[in-house]
Amino acid sequence: MHGFEEIDTGKEHIALTFGDVRCGQPVLARTHSECLTGDALFSMRCDCGYQLNEALRSIAEAGCGVLLYLRQEGRGIGLLNKIKAYNLQDHGADTVEANERLGFAADLRDYSMCKAMLDHVGISQIKLMTNNPRKVEALKRYGVEVNERVPLEVGRNPHNEGYLSTKAKKLGHLLVTHQDDEPPETV
Repeated sequence: MHGFEEIDTGKEHIALTFGDVRCGQPVLARTHSECLTGDALFSMRCDCGYQLNEALRSIAEAGCGVLLYLRQEGRGIGLLNKIKAYNLQDHGADTVEANERLGFAADLRDYSMCKAMLDHVGISQIKLMTNNPRKVEALKRYGVEVNERVPLEVGRNPHNEGYLSTKAKKLGHLLVTHQDDEPPETV
């Protein structure tokens, strides 16, 4: 476990490495934004905890990898605002509309710290586990060499079907939104 602090914000992040990550080959990686409700409280209204668990399992199975755990709860709006967004969702707003009604953009996450974190642990190339092509592009803009996007579609259930559909339709996530949908093209 490696700890990092952003000088300008004081936010703390961690990188968990497993195996020989300094192998010079693309390393299986997940950049995971904190989700207290999904990661620790096992909420079924998102897929975050499922993705975290599957990413850790995949890294262990591969024998080598890294998890960057970023402290940016609620796609960057913070825990208390996320709770307010949940209330709006309970009254009919989708996840994007809820953030916007609170005065935020749909996604305020920042990946600028990731390159320094990867450099510190000796990783120069990654195979990124994500369904979010915007995350891939953001990391590339910050100088991270993303060699491959590895789909990470897990945790679908009746409680998060609308949430996942919104992520696909409004945020561009590459997800199969219904049983009879065609799989998305990979990046």
